[in-house]
Amino acid sequence: MPVSLKQVAMAALLSLLSVVPVGSAFASDPFVSLKMSRFPSGSMVAPFELTTLDGKVVKSSELAGKVVLVNFWATWCGPCKEEMPSLARLLKQLDPAQFVLLTVTTDLQRQGIAHFLSQLGVSLPVLFDEDQEVSRSFMVRGLPTTIVIARDGALVGRAVGPRAWDSSEAVAVMRQVMERGK
Repeated sequence: MPVSLKQVAMAALLSLLSVVPVGSAFASDPFVSLKMSRFPSGSMVAPFELTTLDGKVVKSSELAGKVVLVNFWATWCGPCKEEMPSLARLLKQLDPAQFVLLTVTTDLQRQGIAHFLSQLGVSLPVLFDEDQEVSRSFMVRGLPTTIVIARDGALVGRAVGPRAWDSSEAVAVMRQVMERGK
């Protein structure tokens, strides 16, 4: 019985799949495990300046040299509320000399935000994007949206929707970005 080229190709493919584990390259990539999209190479953070809950000004230029995780959220956003405790736990796991976590909200009720965080039992830095200029520059379309910025200001990754930010995958992403910049 003659063997067709199609049968030979199929046999070769099946043989290759039995030797090379499917998805092994992706399984070791924490960005893929965390379902984060990557920014195109060369994408840089636009300069910004925002005010914190306690009235201090935070400038993006002051964050140079550190990996920055920026989480956009709102008090009315259920998934945002869900992920806030994991952000607080992530913050405790990483070296503040190398890592900064910022949460950005367009909510305007400062006392309401303080109450919201108190009810959750978390302490996180909150910045106000009152005119939504920073949210637009990061192309935030849904909440929560989280952006990872490398030490040099390069935009690295984006996650839309809640994540377990204290998970081993999330910590691996942060450590990978921290190591890359040394």
